[in-house]
Amino acid sequence: MIMRNGLIAGAVVLLAACGSDEQETASTTPDTAAPEATSAEVTTWGFGLEEIEGSVQYEYGEKFAELISEKSDGEIEVRLYPYGQLGGLTDIYDQVQEGAIQLAFGSGFLGGTVPESQLFSLNFILTDDEKLNAEILNDPAFRKHEDLVAAFRERNLQPLAIVPEGWQVWSANKAVRTPEDFSGMAIRTMDNRLLRETYSAYGAQPTTMEYGELFSGMQLGQLDGNIQPVFAHQEMDFYQVQDYLIFANQAQFIATFMGNQAWYDDLSDEHKDMIEEAVVELVPHIHEVQTRLNTERLDIITENSNIELVYLTPQERNAFRELSMPVRDTFVEMVGERGERLMNALIEQVEAANPGDADLEEEVEEGGSEEEMEEADAA
Repeated sequence: MIMRNGLIAGAVVLLAACGSDEQETASTTPDTAAPEATSAEVTTWGFGLEEIEGSVQYEYGEKFAELISEKSDGEIEVRLYPYGQLGGLTDIYDQVQEGAIQLAFGSGFLGGTVPESQLFSLNFILTDDEKLNAEILNDPAFRKHEDLVAAFRERNLQPLAIVPEGWQVWSANKAVRTPEDFSGMAIRTMDNRLLRETYSAYGAQPTTMEYGELFSGMQLGQLDGNIQPVFAHQEMDFYQVQDYLIFANQAQFIATFMGNQAWYDDLSDEHKDMIEEAVVELVPHIHEVQTRLNTERLDIITENSNIELVYLTPQERNAFRELSMPVRDTFVEMVGERGERLMNALIEQVEAANPGDADLEEEVEEGGSEEEMEEADAA
């Protein structure tokens, strides 16, 4: 396997949303970060990103800005603040809660601010169809569910859209096909109880390590595995110090597009309608973007290393699915009845949109050849 010596300088600022546990000091204060009107006729909305230029979130922000400018006839400018310009992740969340910026993304680390958002970290909740998942999550029946809206508004936030950014992929120095393969493996997770419970259930040893230390941690053997979307494995060169990428399709990396509650409530109906139209138009667009970016990044990985790709069969996935089920009880214990209602609402949406998944699970549990299961999964 091709190795790259040393940790790349400044790596922590790349795609921190994929697992940073750091709470850096803001590089700009809320006063200086707060966008101002560029003229008497133009209103500026500030949009804080968890990722850098060229990322899924950045492309979403660019397209959103373009749509809002068109729909407002140039009267509204959306100004993007890529990761690092407003500080760390909690700095971004603080500033949108306080109204210093109007819009922001929040993903896995947002669970510390909105505990119910950890729903998106549960394994085997969604379907195997990424486009269908994007549609389910942004269906008004879920996106505007009263419990989801209430969870955010209690924290001075307004949820606007839900953005899947690709599958979370395991990396390791051996092929992982069964829970037994995880036995004793030190796998890096965010400092998140739900994820620790999940990977403990799989038989691994969840280990917390700062995002900027991951490369050297794996290079030095302090970690045996990692969990990231494909684009993060490539951007941060994690694949250079691991031998396998394992695709279990257990969970996607999901970000929530949100606004400041008071700001949103003060918007005119016309401006609220502009936002609604834009986020609906962005669902198919950003699905194509994340598919393209993750495909391109996987090509870069395979062209520049000897890493082996492992795709679990339906039967292999089902073994992990069964072990993940009790973690749903942990989620309910952590967030309460509202979280349970929201989880059940999402499960119902998934089952209604893709009843074939439930039928396939029953077939796998009852048995059948691996070839039959693979054919059923492909269908």
